[in-house]
Amino acid sequence: MAERAIVGFHLDEQSDWVAELDCGHGQHVRHRPPWEMRPWVETEEGRKQHLGKVLRCVRCDEDAPEER
Repeated sequence: MAERAIVGFHLDEQSDWVAELDCGHGQHVRHRPPWEMRPWVETEEGRKQHLGKVLRCVRCDEDAPEER
């Protein structure tokens, strides 16, 4: 399992937050209760506090090319 650090965030075309990972891939970090509980993603301060935290990158596990 590839674990990668969060280096930034951006909104996608549907206005959902995407974590930018240090490997060049992105991963959605949605807050959609009750299925996905990430209230921190809705504020700039919350996102800032998660910079450097690690997420599993499924795209790296699949040897996918960078998305940037």
